[in-house]
Amino acid sequence: MIDFLSGVHAVDLILAIVAAEIVAITLYWQATRRGIAPAQLLPNLLAGAFLLLALRLSLSGYSWPWYTACLALAGVANVADLRQRWH
Repeated sequence: MIDFLSGVHAVDLILAIVAAEIVAITLYWQATRRGIAPAQLLPNLLAGAFLLLALRLSLSGYSWPWYTACLALAGVANVADLRQRWH
């Protein structure tokens, strides 16, 4: 269990949970029109997912442009989230 949690598989598990969260929230919102609209939550979830992906790529030994691009995309998603909340 310790090996699982200290490796890239833990990041994969968290990314899968985030993906399932996006799907569940979208399906719930479409069925009930209650809760948080997916469009309002997506930038925040994408920022976190891109950070996790950057960590995953870094731990897997990918070259720096790949995880740097993920960090940049996380920044863009974060700015989109802030802009959305600012108004």
